[in-house]
Amino acid sequence: MRSAARLLLPLAATGLSAALSVGLAAAPAPAATAATSATAASTVSAAETWKWGPTASSDYKGWASGTVRSTSSGLRVAGDLYDAGGAKTCSWVTIKWLTDHGRYRTATFRNCSQSTPRAFRVNTGYMLLAKARVCRGTATRVTGRCSRWERVWTQGG
Repeated sequence: MRSAARLLLPLAATGLSAALSVGLAAAPAPAATAATSATAASTVSAAETWKWGPTASSDYKGWASGTVRSTSSGLRVAGDLYDAGGAKTCSWVTIKWLTDHGRYRTATFRNCSQSTPRAFRVNTGYMLLAKARVCRGTATRVTGRCSRWERVWTQGG
């Protein structure tokens, strides 16, 4: 026991043990900070995505499906609109959302190709809910045969 005291006594006198203990305590702190910042960066860059659809018109000749994705400025509703109708007919999709200020907004897209899907995308910002409806119509307007409003996204599940 005396030999151990003799070895520690000179270290304590020179202050070297205090420097070693401070150095050892400080070493893990930057590693923990780096791990914490890496975790925070991965959660910020990872966007959440929710799938919706397919939603079909009442005659099943037009349908849409897509995703809702979180962005840095709110949410984005995106998807594809399909048209399987005959000549001179089109499929229409209407996205309706309730903003965080309590106002409804809409965006409407059409596809008259009858062979290729049309991609659509709308930045909704911060919203409380979103709905989608697919209708049939001409190249200029909706004529009817609409689906019911399908809830695409709701805050809180």
